[in-house]
Amino acid sequence: MSNFEFFPTEDQKTNCNIYKFMKLYGISSLEELSQKANMDSEWFWEKVEKYVGIVWDKSYTKVLDLSKGFAFPTWFVDGKTNIYKSSVEKILKTNPNKVAYDFVSEDGVTSQLTYLELDKKVSKLANALKFLGVKRGDVVAIYLPMIEESILAILASAKIGAIQTIIFSGYSYESLQIRLQDCKAKILFVSDGFQRKGKAISQKNIIDKAIENTEIEKIIVVPYKGIDSYEISENVLSYPNLVSSQPEECITEIMNSEDPLFILYTSGTTGRPKGVVHVHGGFSVFAGHQSAFLIDTTKNDVILWPADIGWITGIVWNVYGLLIQGARAVIYDGALDFPNFNRIWDMLQNYKVNIFGISPTAVRLFKKNNIDPLESHQLQNLKNIPTTGEPLDEESWRWLFEKVGNKKIPIMNLSGGTEIGGAMLSVFPGMKLKPSTVGIPCPGINVDVVDDHGNSIREKDGFLVIKFPWPSMTRSLLNNDKKYLETYWSRFENVWFHGDYVFVDKDGLWYMKGRVDDVINVSGHRMSTAEIEHVAISHKKISDAAAIAVPDKITGEAIILFIVAEEKNEEKLDVEIIKFISEKIGKIAKPKFVFVISSLPKTRTGKIMRRLLKSKLLGFSLGDLSSLENPQVLDEVTKLDN
Repeated sequence: MSNFEFFPTEDQKTNCNIYKFMKLYGISSLEELSQKANMDSEWFWEKVEKYVGIVWDKSYTKVLDLSKGFAFPTWFVDGKTNIYKSSVEKILKTNPNKVAYDFVSEDGVTSQLTYLELDKKVSKLANALKFLGVKRGDVVAIYLPMIEESILAILASAKIGAIQTIIFSGYSYESLQIRLQDCKAKILFVSDGFQRKGKAISQKNIIDKAIENTEIEKIIVVPYKGIDSYEISENVLSYPNLVSSQPEECITEIMNSEDPLFILYTSGTTGRPKGVVHVHGGFSVFAGHQSAFLIDTTKNDVILWPADIGWITGIVWNVYGLLIQGARAVIYDGALDFPNFNRIWDMLQNYKVNIFGISPTAVRLFKKNNIDPLESHQLQNLKNIPTTGEPLDEESWRWLFEKVGNKKIPIMNLSGGTEIGGAMLSVFPGMKLKPSTVGIPCPGINVDVVDDHGNSIREKDGFLVIKFPWPSMTRSLLNNDKKYLETYWSRFENVWFHGDYVFVDKDGLWYMKGRVDDVINVSGHRMSTAEIEHVAISHKKISDAAAIAVPDKITGEAIILFIVAEEKNEEKLDVEIIKFISEKIGKIAKPKFVFVISSLPKTRTGKIMRRLLKSKLLGFSLGDLSSLENPQVLDEVTKLDN
């Protein structure tokens, strides 16, 4: 394993939220905090909710009730709240003129909202939704790009007790339709089109097909880039016309702690999305915990994290966690490299950003193009650089550490999931770091790594599990308790099985080794695809890689590696890479075949779809490709002859 390469200053250790929290309760280290939280979960989460300032209309009588078992906990029993009160309304009372959001579109149009302006616009929309007959518990679907109205629709739904479901604006009609049908959405927010890399993107044809056989009653059209033309009618409404006459005040609905707040869909191994359900009480506390403790958000911080609000990352750090802490966010709707590679760094500099979130896919894009932001930009305001979405290889970690952080800023690599409600593993302020580590378990989440028999292990690859419930644990899966129990609770008794393969080193630092489904077993030797891919990417001629397993009559499984070359027309690159991996890992990791393709099939969040590579290679059905950013790349993969 690597050695430590980042050492925090004394100020970085002590001038942070989690240190101040520990000091309040006489706790001297993160390890001690985690131990105390694991021993007394109710104590920990009660103290967290008070620290982040959750507003209760009626105090809870008990922090946790496990009478229905670990899989179905009740948090903050009998408590009444609304996440809107703990976020926008709370800040409104102390700092109404503080900027909450800056919006930047790809073509350079900008706007800004203070907390007071945000509240007024949310209230007008909330009143409009009530005028349309939207009631507490109704589902409102939001199919919008990263624009002001997206945030307003999320918050207005929460304010009146409606359940929001945010659906990534790049999804095809099949993906949209499946989600609308599953959650029985009543209202659908859409735009009149947007731009990506200067190209006009229409949504209208998608929407026209997607709403068939759904329960959508009203479509609300937000004017944005004027690409689509809608005929306004009783069922198709203009957003400006709808809200213009509504009052700027709206009473916030008082919700039970366990009332649903939002439904967010996450992909399943079969391609059928799973509806994850989060609630007002538990998610309020957890979003505050994540924002305050993991990335150290304060009311003085400006965050730029280009994570779509259709993903849990965007919901936590661009919406609820951000607003609970009273911070400010720059919301960018566009490609990070358009019109050129300066776009994102210009925004970091111009808005004096303190916390910059970035995905490993984006890091590799900049690294591949030899971008050196510090040569042309002043980024001295940065204090933390979080990253998540997939395993971060060492070379990409070093690029981020050196080229963006100037070797002075911690890379806050973290890992979690939609069903977690955020991160369960994270780097924390004040930690010394090794490349690519995801830090330690988040205090309050009792994470462990175990072998096939459920025994705790260290310094060996094993399964990531969680041994006790936490407040933002998904409340089952929408309409599917059976699938929920099978997916997360069937491997070990009363233990959450997350499906990740992990490693903990001798210094207690954690590393992601890929999904359990992405573990390859060659002659009894188990290796993660992430390990093989990271070695491949470390080769100077390779910019990206994906490893899969295929059946083999001799070894049980064989390794197949897909690579993306830095330069076109590299001769005998497959032979070179096979030799390189054999030398770096050992002959047991020698790929049977290496295929060079122009890019890897990825979802719009940057997740590599290894399942599709394997299916195409073996001649199996590919299923729904609507979530892919680049489905055409699969045409470069030919069926493997037996």
